[in-house]
Amino acid sequence: MGLRIDNVTYGKGEYSGYLAMPSRAAGPLPAVVVIQEAWGLDEHIEDVARRFALAGYAALAPDLYASKGVRPAPFARDRMAELLDFVNQHGAPVFMDESKRQAALATLPEDRRARVSESLATLFGGIRDLGAYVPALLAATAYLREDNERTRGQKIGSIGYCMGGGLSGLLACHDPNLAAACIYYGSAPPADLVPRIACPVYGFYGGNDKRIMDALPAFTEAMAKAGKQFESQVYGGAEHAFFNDERPSYHVAASRDAFARTLEVFRRHLGG
Repeated sequence: MGLRIDNVTYGKGEYSGYLAMPSRAAGPLPAVVVIQEAWGLDEHIEDVARRFALAGYAALAPDLYASKGVRPAPFARDRMAELLDFVNQHGAPVFMDESKRQAALATLPEDRRARVSESLATLFGGIRDLGAYVPALLAATAYLREDNERTRGQKIGSIGYCMGGGLSGLLACHDPNLAAACIYYGSAPPADLVPRIACPVYGFYGGNDKRIMDALPAFTEAMAKAGKQFESQVYGGAEHAFFNDERPSYHVAASRDAFARTLEVFRRHLGG
């Protein structure tokens, strides 16, 4: 199947993203917002967007780090790739532990240490306030729902990974017209926002992802208490970021199953 790929702007030019859709599909298409990991809109997320386009959807991956199409220097693609290489080399425990992180940074050449440290500081600032990215996501769903002629008036779902998983949950809290939200190993939305969720939510988690797994029971309880539809799938032996096939944490069996289940979620709730 041929794909049409566009780099689009929306929200009066404030926001931009990577849009993939099947080029020969007739008529309007249901859409999926593919939300980046902390590493930004990179080749992996673009590839994931293409996978959903090949399945028959319009897939928009917003570049949450860009304003008017430009990223700040610490979030430039090459800088984020350098940061991810550092994290892959040293592992998640080093990334999450300040003292271990500083010890690992001290082993880098001075120029690289300065770049990685600056990108890390900027990254952590954004992760601490995921709500700051919600306006960009609402602009993305509005663009798909109202402005793009290939998706106008169609149902929209969201899927996100890691940071993007948390944002997929937050989008469900803020967009009452979202048709379905999938969370891949992302943090749960604040409990006080759960009653605002109007669509089914599906979570996919690695059994070895302790930080996320520790919070899952409370999220499950909050969704049930609020009368919301929530289904979770936990993959034993899988780590955080099990779906990213460019990282050491990739788990092929979990990824295969989760992708099949996600396609079924969108088939059931987006129609088209």
